[in-house]
Amino acid sequence: MGAPQKDSASETGTQDVVLSCPTGAHHTEAVKLAMAKRVQARRLTGIDHNPWVEYVRLASECDAVNLGQGFPDFPPPDFALEAFRQAVTGDFMLNQYTRAFGYPPLTEILASFFGKLLGQELDPLKNVLVTVGAYGALFTAFQALVEEGDEVIIVEPFFDCYEPMTLMAGGRPVFVSLRPSPSQDKEPDSSSNWCLDPAELASKFTARTKALVLNTPNNPLGKVFSKAELELVAHLCRQHDVLCISDEVYQWLVYDGHQHTSIASLPGMWERTLTIGSAGKTFSATGWKVGWALGPDALMRHLRTVHQNSIFHCPTQGQAAVALSFERELQHLGQPCSYFVQFPQAMQRRRDHMARSLQAVGLRPVIPQGSYFLITDISDFKSKMPDLPGAADEPYDRRFVKWMIKNKGLVAIPVSIFFSQPQQQHFDHYIRFCFVKDESTLRAMDEKLQKWKAELRP
Repeated sequence: MGAPQKDSASETGTQDVVLSCPTGAHHTEAVKLAMAKRVQARRLTGIDHNPWVEYVRLASECDAVNLGQGFPDFPPPDFALEAFRQAVTGDFMLNQYTRAFGYPPLTEILASFFGKLLGQELDPLKNVLVTVGAYGALFTAFQALVEEGDEVIIVEPFFDCYEPMTLMAGGRPVFVSLRPSPSQDKEPDSSSNWCLDPAELASKFTARTKALVLNTPNNPLGKVFSKAELELVAHLCRQHDVLCISDEVYQWLVYDGHQHTSIASLPGMWERTLTIGSAGKTFSATGWKVGWALGPDALMRHLRTVHQNSIFHCPTQGQAAVALSFERELQHLGQPCSYFVQFPQAMQRRRDHMARSLQAVGLRPVIPQGSYFLITDISDFKSKMPDLPGAADEPYDRRFVKWMIKNKGLVAIPVSIFFSQPQQQHFDHYIRFCFVKDESTLRAMDEKLQKWKAELRP
């Protein structure tokens, strides 16, 4: 967390003073008293800046095609929309509180649905917690399980909330990088070529290690961890008595015949794993903000303590809609009509479309095995135009993205923001695009890229 810092003017507060009049009336004078006490909690130091704000603002100012943020700009499936309509217009009691830890029909279907996948008999009252999105599940997990001085191993590139959530809980992030290996000649680069070094990973475990955070399929890379890779992680977690927080929000979005495996399904891992899921990613409804954590009661009881003393429970109607949507999918699971079959097929086509289009201007895609995203290598641009505007110490990918938004009308996210500070300089030649977009958005992208391609001709 760093050494404590002295209070500054920005960390003090002011307050109005209410004065009593002789007549008994009260009036508020605009007397501002500076608080002598520090206002900002120390755990917020160093994590107040969020790079997403800057890129979202730039995108709106420049009227650019937004391929940066990870959300679909098309409707959820019809059955999910109908489920939400039923939840809003049906039983009026769905306007009221429900069970604190999850609407019972939802926790029951989640227990049934994921129990089969994890090879466990899940108790909906003990093994399932419904949260405000997967973000809420992650925050609850860190607050419940990580304490002052605990080390948390984070595999990078990582979704950018893992580090601040670790710090806010008093823990110390310990990073280990996926590193690319060269692809075969003439073969497109693949996220499967990015691997952990087993010896490096093993070296990160110490007596202070409390948890390891895993994200598969990975954001931003799109890597789907193989069973062999998961077994390596599982072996080390068991050997060192370490918990695993497994973020699996993109588990249904895997491509090219790859298979998602939940690490909790491996021998000896259920007892030490929290599996995080998201209805937003599952049913293309990110604004519903319904997520969940699954795990053994020995862990989940502590998440419930945090949950009941923070938000207490989540909006009922969204949970009801997700419950109906899962009930529909359970009936069709594995069949051609299943959304979990059809959706990844459609998104794989859009992934391939985007990859072909980006190559036209010299961007080199790393083909993802899963998720919403692909990253592209911008090394050629870094060598040809290294002096883009920006601060001298600003990673190149961040300067490139701002240049691209302003000059080419395309929004991406710099990949360096998904790395720890020491590693950012080594991975500042990649940018991330989201391909889970409407076909009209991809056509707008094509128009921007064709114009860009024409400008590149000598």
